Amino acid sequence: MAIDTSVKLVNDMDHPWMPLRPGDLRGPCPGLNTLASHGYLPRNGIATPTQILNAVQDAFGMDPDRAQLLAYSTMLVDGNVITDLMSIGGKSCLTGPDPPKPATVAGLSTHAVFEGDASLTCQDFFFGDNHSFNPELFDQFVDFSNRFGDGFYNVTVAGELRFQRIQQGIATNPQFSLVTPRFTTVYGEAAFPLVFFVDGRKADGRLSMQDALGFFRDSRMPDDFHRTDESKSGGLVNTFIPQIFGAHPTQPGRNYGSVNTFTVDPNSAGLDADCSLYEHFVNDIVVPLYPNPQGVLKDNLNANLGFFFGPFKQGNCTRIFPYGQ
Repeated sequence: MAIDTSVKLVNDMDHPWMPLRPGDLRGPCPGLNTLASHGYLPRNGIATPTQILNAVQDAFGMDPDRAQLLAYSTMLVDGNVITDLMSIGGKSCLTGPDPPKPATVAGLSTHAVFEGDASLTCQDFFFGDNHSFNPELFDQFVDFSNRFGDGFYNVTVAGELRFQRIQQGIATNPQFSLVTPRFTTVYGEAAFPLVFFVDGRKADGRLSMQDALGFFRDSRMPDDFHRTDESKSGGLVNTFIPQIFGAHPTQPGRNYGSVNTFTVDPNSAGLDADCSLYEHFVNDIVVPLYPNPQGVLKDNLNANLGFFFGPFKQGNCTRIFPYGQ
């Protein structure tokens, strides 16, 4: 049976927007927040990687490889690998008993993994709240859209605003960091709204400020919103990312304890270093969290690492088996 990848209505009767209830969790990703508020993910904000994988494809038309990377990279670092549950916000007891430390199971709001510095609409972790919508940063989002996009967020705006947020971090955050994996996600994050927050019937890479406010602040799709064409979405994102980067090329690096000390990190993978990115994620992020897993934890880590590796096969990367085959 062929999979339906077409443009279709997704803000429908089966997925109405609902306001948050006491205890519902939301985090730094406006896309996942929106999926939970429309019921494509559990409305309490606790989800399995399979639910995330299905939701981003069903509601946004995200290509399978990108969906798989999103679901399993976040699960491996921010989720509970034993119970297969993850918070799209902060740490929650609803994900079940934690695996042994140093695993954190702290949800997507955990700093420096999925979430990171230079967000378009959230503050850097150094300044406190790193996951809530920030009105002042959205005002900047609107200002740049007016100045460079004729009132729309487009790829030109994305390139200028992305550079602006990086420069602001360097100048104000003594702990500012833009190294792998954040270096990769920071550009993907800027491209994401151009494809997945724009109605698929027009798919012109121009996001209105009204629709942007709905997604970023209210976790809400526009009325009559249609997803993009999944068969084209991956190509669009892969086209926008180098354009955004190319507007003001910046290398991976960090500040060292004081502002304006940004130093390039030659060991951090760049945008086109897929195998290096994969190796860094497994060896330098996952393994330190799970140095000596046993039993079910070890089995589940191996399974999730296998799912995470899937999209890297196309780049002829060699799979790493930190816990044996």
